[in-house]
Amino acid sequence: MTMVAPFREGGVSGFLHRPEAPAERGLVLTHGAGGNCQAPLLVAAATAFCAAGVAVLRVDLPFRQRRAKGPPSPSGAAADRAGLREAVAALRALVTGRVCLGGQSYGGRQATMLAAEAPGTADGLLLFSYPLHPPGRPDRLRTEHFPRLAVPALFVQGTADPFGSIAELEAAVTLIPAPTRLIAIDGAGHDLRRGRFDLAALVPALVALGG
Repeated sequence: MTMVAPFREGGVSGFLHRPEAPAERGLVLTHGAGGNCQAPLLVAAATAFCAAGVAVLRVDLPFRQRRAKGPPSPSGAAADRAGLREAVAALRALVTGRVCLGGQSYGGRQATMLAAEAPGTADGLLLFSYPLHPPGRPDRLRTEHFPRLAVPALFVQGTADPFGSIAELEAAVTLIPAPTRLIAIDGAGHDLRRGRFDLAALVPALVALGG
């Protein structure tokens, strides 16, 4: 039996999923630009990971804590990354082993940027719908920090995602010196609502990478 409870500590706000037995591994998950930590994908992923014995902390980024709706501001991105760093530290105090960091779209991008800026913050990355570029602008790649990523990264991307095709993402991840894996979800767009995939299978996939 797993437990889910609201979590608030310092600047961290969200929900903690705890397995019945003490967890060795942990995962921090966060949301995209238009959502919050109650996004169905994050809830489902947290439930699947927790059932596999991983403690999961779903958190609202600082910009979402400040206002219930609306997109993040570029000027607040550093604060969002600081919030993720604080969330990882909070979860490390609750588990005995490795802690990975993951997010959907904007949240995943900030997770990768934090991992590049502060090596050692997280032990691996789980990235749903990485926003490789703005829709229709493949020339504006968001990969400048990829060569500085030193932790394993698991990408989960829909084949119909306008923020980055599978071929574009396959080329982009070659910039990352750490182990990577890309799981393509057939027919899914940026929200990953279409197309079927096994969230539970992501647990061993991330572990196998070293995350």
